[in-house]
Order: sequence, then C-alpha cells, then structure tokens
Amino acid sequence: MAQQEEVFKKIVSHAKEYGFVFQSSEIYDGLSAVYDYGQNGVELKNNIKRYWWDAMTLLHENIVGIDSAIFMHPTIWKASGHVDAFNDPLIDNRDSKKRYRADVLIEEEIARLDDKIEKEVAKARKRFGESFDEDLFRQTNPRVAEIAATRDALHERFAQAMNDNNLDELRQIIIDREIVCPISGTRNWTEVRQFNLMFKTEMGSTADGAMTVYLRPETAQGIFVNYLNVQKTGRMRLPFGIAQIGKAFRNEIVARQFIFRMREFEQMEMQFFVRPGEELKWFAQWKEWRLKWHKALGLGDQKYRYHDHEKLAHYANAATDIEFEMPFGFKEVEGIHSRTNFDLSQHEKFSGKNIKYFDPELNESYVPYVIETSIGVDRMFLSVLCSSYEEQALEGGDKRVVLHLPAPLAPVKCAVLPLVKKDGLPEKAREIVNDLKFDFATRYDEKDSIGKRYRRQDAIGTPFCITVDHQSLEDNTVTLRHRDSMEQTRVAIADLHRLIHDNVSLTSLLRRLG
Repeated sequence: MAQQEEVFKKIVSHAKEYGFVFQSSEIYDGLSAVYDYGQNGVELKNNIKRYWWDAMTLLHENIVGIDSAIFMHPTIWKASGHVDAFNDPLIDNRDSKKRYRADVLIEEEIARLDDKIEKEVAKARKRFGESFDEDLFRQTNPRVAEIAATRDALHERFAQAMNDNNLDELRQIIIDREIVCPISGTRNWTEVRQFNLMFKTEMGSTADGAMTVYLRPETAQGIFVNYLNVQKTGRMRLPFGIAQIGKAFRNEIVARQFIFRMREFEQMEMQFFVRPGEELKWFAQWKEWRLKWHKALGLGDQKYRYHDHEKLAHYANAATDIEFEMPFGFKEVEGIHSRTNFDLSQHEKFSGKNIKYFDPELNESYVPYVIETSIGVDRMFLSVLCSSYEEQALEGGDKRVVLHLPAPLAPVKCAVLPLVKKDGLPEKAREIVNDLKFDFATRYDEKDSIGKRYRRQDAIGTPFCITVDHQSLEDNTVTLRHRDSMEQTRVAIADLHRLIHDNVSLTSLLRRLG
C-alpha cells in the first residue's frame, strides 16, 4: 500500500510537470479541491468526452444530446430531493480539528480488512507456488476466515446504519472499531451530523428581490425537465435517451485524492427513458454495455469490477457502480441506476404540468421509467492517467517515464523531429507538420538531442515520433518510432497519414463497441 501511495504521488507530480493538471489559483496558494487542466490535460479530457459522446450519439440512433444551464429554478432541487436529502454524514476530530465523512472512515476500515485477507492469500500463494488452491485456502484457512467474519459483520452493520440513516450507529461503529484520525491519531470524535452538499448563491439585482438558487449538484435534472421538449421536437419514441456533458458542484466534506473528489467537476450522463416494467431489462443491458465501453480502452480488464449497491437512493430500484483499480484501491468511476419514475413524477407534481409520454402503440399516457448512466470525467481522466503511467528501466542502465495512453485519447498524436537544425531538415519537417496537422494533433520539436525529445514525447503519451534525417531529403522516407515498443521503422512520408490514422482514430475504438 505504501508503495502504491508513492506511485500515486509521482503521478500527481508528473501531471503538473507535463502540463496535465495544475492546482487552481496556485500563485495565491491554491484553492482546496479545485484544479485546472493544462495544455495536455485539456486535450486528453476532451478526447475522453468525445469518445463517450460519439459512443452514445453515433452508435445509438435513439440517443440525442442536450446542454442544459447550470442555473435552474430552485424548486427543481426541492422536487428532486436535493434540498432535503442531499447530505453526507459529517464527523470532526476534536484534536486535529479535521472534518471527515463518517461513511468513508468506515468504508476505509472495511477496505483495510480486505487488504489483510489479500495479504494472507498472497503469502500463501508465494509459499505453495503452483500447487496453491486459492478458493480452498480462502474457505479453510482459520486466519482468513476470522478476518472475513469480522469484515462481513462490520459491513452488514454499516449497511444497516446507512439504510436507516442512523447517525448515532455510524459514530458507534467508529468508536467500536477504534478508528483513529489520520492526522492526530486520536479517537476524540464529535457526534455525526448531516451536511448538505449544495452551493447556494443569489440571483437578482437587489438584496431584497434576490432569489436563492443553487449551483447544480448533478446534470441529470436538466435532462429530466427537458425530456418532453426533446421527445416532441425530435419525434422520439420510447425507448430513447438524452445525453449531456456538463459541470456540477458539490461542497464536499472531504475532497481528496487529487482530482478523484473535487468541489467542481464534470459529468457525462445519459438518461434512458423506457416503459414501466421494462426498466430492469434495460438496466442489465446498459450495465453490460457501459463496462464494454471502458474495457475497449485496453487499460486491463482485471482493473474493473461491478459493485452492486446495498443501500439504494430514494429514487432507485437497482444500482451498480463500475469500479476501477486506482493506486489507492478500487473506486467508483461510473454509476448505472434504475431511477424508476421518481424524478419525472416529482417534477410533474411540483410544476403542476402534465409531462406524461403518450405511447401510440399502447394508446395510453404514462410517466416513463429511467435508466441512468453517470460517469465522472475527472475520475475517468485519473483512471486513464494512473493505468498508463510507467517507470521503465532500459538497457544500459537508462530509464524513461512513459504514459501508455490509449492512442485515440492521447493529447498529441505525433511529433515531428528534425535530426538537426540545419541542412534543410527543419523545412522538410515543417512540410510534414503542415500536411498532418489538419487531421492529427501534431507537435514540432527541434530542441535538445533526439533522445531527450523522444523522452519528452514518451512522458506526455505521444504514440508516434517522426524523425526527419538527411535520407528523408533523398527518398522522402522518415523514421517512425512507436511509443510503447520504441521500435523504429522506415516508412514513406506518403504513408504517414494512413499509418497514424489506423492507430489514433476514435473510429478504431468505436468499432470495438459495434
């Protein structure tokens, strides 16, 4: 675990050094849990969003997109339940004066027990070698059984407390498990209390006439209040979906782990409207399809897992998270929820408007049920960054840091490098840049030795480096270097466009999804 924490620190440092992510307002000592995306980060982020958007709107004839406003009528948040129920359980340590989420402290304790089990299994695997039967060991080893029983009992108690919204029980679990503050090392805890996560502001020209409005904590409600507008103007028939990418804001109690949990973040959400009674069928289909979308990136199938919710939100009848293995453990990157007809029914009730869908096949009107897929852009960005980072030892004692980014997502697709800054090589390199730049993010670099330039491009994840040398002037060929293998091949300049396109086009990713 300590080793993984060190790797994560290096990734955070790398993200700043190479223009991916900066601390917001850094020259003013920063703003907690708010980050800016640099020149390479914004390109990677935009490519992730484009992959999601095209997968939703190009591959599904019945999914369209919208872009709703951040500011919405405050009654929307009353109808959705956010005003009354969008809370996290907050607890303070009196000695360190630090604030924590009580549920996160307990979840980390459960994860600690899981780690203990995995360490026992790893030791046994090393001891018994090829003859090791992991399933049998997990079932019969007394030490593992003891830890597992403690873990399961804690998990059941925690789930019950969360379902009952029992704040006293959450605190008692923390006390009973002797969970300490990471800063002070003490167990001097306050009572647990609820904390609403929405940011408030005022809209209006005068203090007396101002209306209290909220920065939206999710993008979904903008889809729900527009669903009938989209359905009618687009002549949509159920089932159909509405996709949206946009900023959301939450006043998180504990914002940490770099960009994993922030106060200003971006979501990619799709709400899929279906007939009542068909929602669980569609839930299962979207659960499968969304995991397929993640795995198509090639980050490693073993890094993903489903986590079914035991405590369902007040609006849901089924919910699953897709978790990704970060350096700090498996964490949620996407949620798939069957939201029933709660949201639309609430907006119909609070607005007083009829927003039922008329089904021409059934010749009846009803409030549709909804399947939601919701993915955090920033968490997705972090999962791609963490899984791509590698410190690689090379022959001769040299080493390099390389980002094995999926080529279609890479911020720079190719770099053109003249071997020397004379003899007409820069001019030839510029010709190649001017030909490729219309289709690919192309970078020109003539500073430092060719080896140092390769390392710079490796560090930002550029899939291809094109080296222009004296032979290029004679026969119009160049050296094409592949990032991951460092293999170099001689290719015709006329073939560059095709070779690069075949590897970096988003189409290559989308075709894996059908």
